[in-house]
Amino acid sequence: MSPHTFTLPPSAIAFKTLTLILGGLITYLSYRAYRRTGSPALRALSIGFGLVTTGALLAGVTNILLHDISIGVSLAIESGLTTAGFAVIVYSLYTQD
Repeated sequence: MSPHTFTLPPSAIAFKTLTLILGGLITYLSYRAYRRTGSPALRALSIGFGLVTTGALLAGVTNILLHDISIGVSLAIESGLTTAGFAVIVYSLYTQD
């Protein structure tokens, strides 16, 4: 067994799946609101939630499918995209229409 092999418990997989579903739904709904209103704040909000959701997705994919990548790299990818997403969300809350 490789030192980089790590198996996620079923509860973690379930929570990641729920994160992807709910994050995707929030991203979709905020994008629809942006399309309806044309608000730059809602566009930034949808981008921010999209980045957070993408981070969760990429962390799971790299951990499950790419066995050569360590759990630390997966967490770094997720953390980086989550940080960027939250920064864009904060920006969306302060931007003026």
